Amino acid sequence: MKKFHDNLGKVLGLIFGYGIMFVTFAGGATFFGYLAALFIGGEKAVLICDIIYKTITPIIVKFTSSLILLGLATMYLYGQTALTVGKE
Repeated sequence: MKKFHDNLGKVLGLIFGYGIMFVTFAGGATFFGYLAALFIGGEKAVLICDIIYKTITPIIVKFTSSLILLGLATMYLYGQTALTVGKE
């Protein structure tokens, strides 16, 4: 059971790491999308910003929320206390 526990923690940590990396790149892509829209201007800029705001951003928010839950589960499996106040 201990081996399964450790393997599950490693797999969840790996998924969490790659997921955070993906979300970081997706956030950067939305930033550069808004930056491109700023330089383009006009109706096309409104269309670009609308697509980013209504389709891409909700997906990123939902994915990030699920990754937070996964990260907390990983911390719980490893017994980490990074989110608590402790005295050394």
